[in-house]
Amino acid sequence: MAAIAYLNFEGIAEQAIAFYAEALHATEVKKVTFRDFPQDPNYPLPENELDLIMESSIAFAGGKIMMSDLLPSMKRATGELAKGNNVWISLVLEDKSELEACFNQLSVGGHVIMPLSETPWSSCFGMLVDKFGVCWKFNRDADKFLDQMIAANRKRE
Repeated sequence: MAAIAYLNFEGIAEQAIAFYAEALHATEVKKVTFRDFPQDPNYPLPENELDLIMESSIAFAGGKIMMSDLLPSMKRATGELAKGNNVWISLVLEDKSELEACFNQLSVGGHVIMPLSETPWSSCFGMLVDKFGVCWKFNRDADKFLDQMIAANRKRE
């Protein structure tokens, strides 16, 4: 089973898809607009909402991100979107040069919280908020750290 981050946008999902596909060296990009989906004749969407992204996925480096636009007509049910730190995407890539490339590309127009550096828990770790307000963590060897910590805790028990 895989955990997939899902991002909602207000009319800019198409831009986000293009940005993330390039920055993450996507191996596959799938997207469907509301226009592509059969409309309920009893509740037709306004023309200005038909070309928004209904569903998309970007596959890259063994991972996947899904995105869509939140329809203005749906906000009564879903509430307003707010950029914030409630969603983080963690990229774990063993290839340091690929990790650095993704970090550098995703930081364009964004804000680096912690530059890539060696830490006690990773040989290469960093954090940033991209230009769309999405928070990212980068880790070269998260699984090794977790495995070491679990093994150490078992020895103490």
